[in-house]
Amino acid sequence: MILSGRNKSGATFTLLGFSDYPELQVPLFLIFLAIYSVTVIGNVGMIIVIKINPKLHTPMYFFLSHLSFVDFCYSSIVAPKMLVNLVAKDRTISFAECVVQFFFFCTFVVTESFLLAVMAYDRFVAICNPLLYTVAMSQKLCALLVVGSYAWGVTCSLILTCSALHLCFHGFNTINHFFCEFSSLLALSCSDTSINQFLLFISATFNEISTLLLILMSYMFIVVTILKMHSASGRRKAFSTCASHLTAISIFHGTILFLYCVPNSKNSRHTVKVASVFYTVVIPMLNPLIYSLRNKDVKDTVTKIFDSKVFSY
Repeated sequence: MILSGRNKSGATFTLLGFSDYPELQVPLFLIFLAIYSVTVIGNVGMIIVIKINPKLHTPMYFFLSHLSFVDFCYSSIVAPKMLVNLVAKDRTISFAECVVQFFFFCTFVVTESFLLAVMAYDRFVAICNPLLYTVAMSQKLCALLVVGSYAWGVTCSLILTCSALHLCFHGFNTINHFFCEFSSLLALSCSDTSINQFLLFISATFNEISTLLLILMSYMFIVVTILKMHSASGRRKAFSTCASHLTAISIFHGTILFLYCVPNSKNSRHTVKVASVFYTVVIPMLNPLIYSLRNKDVKDTVTKIFDSKVFSY
């Protein structure tokens, strides 16, 4: 027992990342630095824009501000370490750091999936029951839905993280990834990981199926309602309010489904890394762009901010 405790606390890992392409280290660093910079500016900017514009103090933008916060958080958990490892020779990470990184990453990814489902429900109420929207989507309900999303994210993450704390490792271990992914840790452990794999399977399956079912059911009713509208302009307006959210959902869930459908073999590791980069680094950058480019109120607020700063000089 003393030896296994030493293995857990003293284990050291090396994140391989993209070290098998030494000639691409600098170009990849510059690309990912640019993406991360846009992610930070875009998501923090979206939160500020929603806060300062009274027109955006609605349930939809309340959820969007939390989506931006979550995107900023889980990108910031992965991207800085990945950037450092692209230029540093020492790519080691301790077991404690690995567990902490996974805990926060898992928390925010699960929270994002449920926030996207909550936003689908919000669009369902807005389009299918517009007269009851203000009453149905009260401030109390919105707050409960957001708190529930965070709470469930923390719960899932705690369950998986606590199960990881019982894993044992021998000495120096190499993770063929750019962050501490749970399945990569399990592959390196000398312990029996059957319970960990079962918990991961149950958690991932429940979260994906439950959120996708809520999203699909919401949009099924939305499509039926839109098709019943007699006005072409009304149909266009209803569809435009859903287009940004549908785009964000398609990219996020499409990438995750693709990632977990790829066979876990040596031949697919590069594909897994590329897909992982997409949902950990690229998607958090795309979400604020998707919502801002299609939204007149957001664009008008950004324009006013820039105009006021220009004229102040």
